[in-house]
Amino acid sequence: MFKKKKKREEKEINAGSMADIAFLLLIFFLVTTTINAETGILVRLPPWDPNPNTEKIPDRNLLAIKINKLNQVLVEGEESNVMALRETTKDFIMNPLGRQDRPRDPRYAIVSLQNDRATSYEIYLSAYNEIKAAYNELWEERAQELYGHSYETLPKDMMKKIQNEIPLVISEAEPTEY
Repeated sequence: MFKKKKKREEKEINAGSMADIAFLLLIFFLVTTTINAETGILVRLPPWDPNPNTEKIPDRNLLAIKINKLNQVLVEGEESNVMALRETTKDFIMNPLGRQDRPRDPRYAIVSLQNDRATSYEIYLSAYNEIKAAYNELWEERAQELYGHSYETLPKDMMKKIQNEIPLVISEAEPTEY
């Protein structure tokens, strides 16, 4: 009388293409997502020299800046602050007063930056930025003096001439542990 209804067969979902879809989605998100990477200080290292020049640099050509583990800035052994580094560096490089304890020519001026291993990165970076800003200001002043234009708008050969007159020489000494 009563016929038993046949159970319907359940249809299986074909999962074979699921892996392909997941892979395509993964690639899509990798290609379209931008990852912000922190950039460090852009410094070009000097070329390797197997026979380095070991001649002694006269003390008057070297501006020694040290940052200790307490984040105190010492310029030539005297305590200073980071904000004063720009003017101190400019005065040292250009030697406007003709002091005997400073280089006579900007081409021989060397700024040495040394820090302690416990120095905070913020202080070190601030000091480095102030020293670099001093060079940028000197280049700008020289460009205005020679050409009447901003340093950044000059052609590369004119920039090179100014950089040869006032070369960027920052020596980063090995960190110390006091």
